[in-house]
Amino acid sequence: MAVIVVCGGGKDVGKTAVVCRLIAGLREFGWTAVKVTSHAHGKAEAVWEETEAGEGTDTARYLAAGARRALLVSAGDDELEAVVERLRAEPEVHWIFESNRILRYLRPDVCLAVEGGLRAEAKPSFLGVARPIDAWVGVAERGGGVARGKVRFELAALDRVSAEMVGWVRGRLDASTQGKSE
Repeated sequence: MAVIVVCGGGKDVGKTAVVCRLIAGLREFGWTAVKVTSHAHGKAEAVWEETEAGEGTDTARYLAAGARRALLVSAGDDELEAVVERLRAEPEVHWIFESNRILRYLRPDVCLAVEGGLRAEAKPSFLGVARPIDAWVGVAERGGGVARGKVRFELAALDRVSAEMVGWVRGRLDASTQGKSE
């Protein structure tokens, strides 16, 4: 089982675009993609499954990019840990999460942080998550912070993840999943 988390410093910084490009670039994993939010989004259940690919929602975009399944998790901090445990109990599933808060409840094989550049205001849920971050992702022309001792991918656009970045993530996942099977 492979686990990727894409987190980010603010709203609309490009997290969904990065998730979609990773799904498309790493199709062999047959991802279950999960958007984690604290907002209800009009769904009665804490976990809701998207069934139609498209552009209207983040979960529909995941399916359009090639995810096997796409889930929306609407849970407050008091519920999120139990939801994560329930999801992770599913056998043989490769997960890609779009979330900051999920890092409190699991350690991913790869954690990518999307930077919003100089104009983005940091989300409270992003503060303090730097430790598990394996690499920073940003748009070259926006400017951005230093890599903080981590790998940094400067992309022309977040919806055009580089072959170098996909290869780097694949290598990390291969090394991690090989270690788990031994």
